[in-house]
Amino acid sequence: MHRTPYALAAIATQAIPALDARQVAPLEETVDGFESALVIDAEARHWIVRAPLTASAGAALEAEIALLEALAAYIDRGDLPFLVPRVAGTAPLTDGGRALVHAELPGFPIAMERLTPGPGLAASLGRALAAIHELPVHVVEATGHPSYTAQSYRERRLTEVDEAAATGLVPPSLLKRWEDRLEDVSLWRFIPTVTHGALAADSLLVQAGNVAAVRDWSEVKVADPADDLAWVLAAAPADCVDSIMEAYQLRRTELPDPHLLERSLLASELALLRWLLHGTRHGLADVVADAVEMLADLDVATAAAAGEIVRFPAYGGTGPIPADDVATTALAISGDVAVVSSDFAAASGDVAAASVTRPPTAATDVISADEVLATVPDDIGAGDGAGEGEGDPPVALAGAAWHEEVPAGQADGTGPRDDDGAANGAGEDDHAHDAIASGDSQADTAARDARGVS
Repeated sequence: MHRTPYALAAIATQAIPALDARQVAPLEETVDGFESALVIDAEARHWIVRAPLTASAGAALEAEIALLEALAAYIDRGDLPFLVPRVAGTAPLTDGGRALVHAELPGFPIAMERLTPGPGLAASLGRALAAIHELPVHVVEATGHPSYTAQSYRERRLTEVDEAAATGLVPPSLLKRWEDRLEDVSLWRFIPTVTHGALAADSLLVQAGNVAAVRDWSEVKVADPADDLAWVLAAAPADCVDSIMEAYQLRRTELPDPHLLERSLLASELALLRWLLHGTRHGLADVVADAVEMLADLDVATAAAAGEIVRFPAYGGTGPIPADDVATTALAISGDVAVVSSDFAAASGDVAAASVTRPPTAATDVISADEVLATVPDDIGAGDGAGEGEGDPPVALAGAAWHEEVPAGQADGTGPRDDDGAANGAGEDDHAHDAIASGDSQADTAARDARGVS
């Protein structure tokens, strides 16, 4: 069931009994099947509360909670150069599953299109990606996330190509190029690693010129590291690729994979195929039409490149779409510039998905959303959640005043800066700027910040 921001705030106080909630604002959820809110307590601390809407989303959250608890130990030891959401509390829900509460992460979404080559943010991105791929695979396997061998992953992609071929909607030349590369077993001799699986601009938060935090961990698996690199290589400027890859390779302990880049670029192409399959599997005619058009553009572009894998300049806001059956970096080519169709961008954003279960705790009394709403005065405007979302005015609890400024983002994607040039985004991420902005001008500023646009 859908919950109002008031209900989510009440759930947050269940998860953390000492939390004195004073202000709450709905957030545009980054993961299908969830709803979330920003809660500010009496000490002006910012908290994120996330609750699943379906049983499958609840199962995914259980796996993510287990993973985040395991990753906390690696952060404490200094094995990860960035923060992840740290579980502050959970609360059982009346319709099953649990809600998660964690402190808001620092930083602002990375503006990939504004990266510059060299030892700065581009190198930090490479190191962050390598740190994820260096995590022990047992951490992911023990928390119930999928794990693939190189052979099973190659076969999985071949199955997708066969399914797409059966639709009759894929240009034959594309099917042949993909089949040729998937049947070349030499390309697929890789060591599976932990992969984030949902990399997007909104999942990488930047502060002081470095990747400060990584979020959206529900799509983690043990798989081909090329999958994570596919989005990075598509979204980053071409002149930054060397800086990213050099820092990445220096941080990795495995021997260099000679076919990593080729598989990464192939994964970018296959993302279009999975976008098509998403449409055909779910009967989404507009998605199918969108995918067919993009595949036609890709066919033209690859033919002009004499059949080689093509790297397209990409709009920096692209990202993964829900579940593994859907594209993660699909691009439409318009002239010489890659763009993302409006339908695809709306469905992708920074969405992640899926996985398994862990028993919920039942030590806390459950307060239903209806019981919470029964205590809310009609004139405060609790409503039924309709029309709430990004840019909506926040709701103040217990009569607290709402005072928050939304600083303008920097062109380099590192967030606002003080007069002395130091980044001042500590303790905040884009959630705060999306949720706290009030009035049309502030909402517009927040939306631009979230996209890394000045």
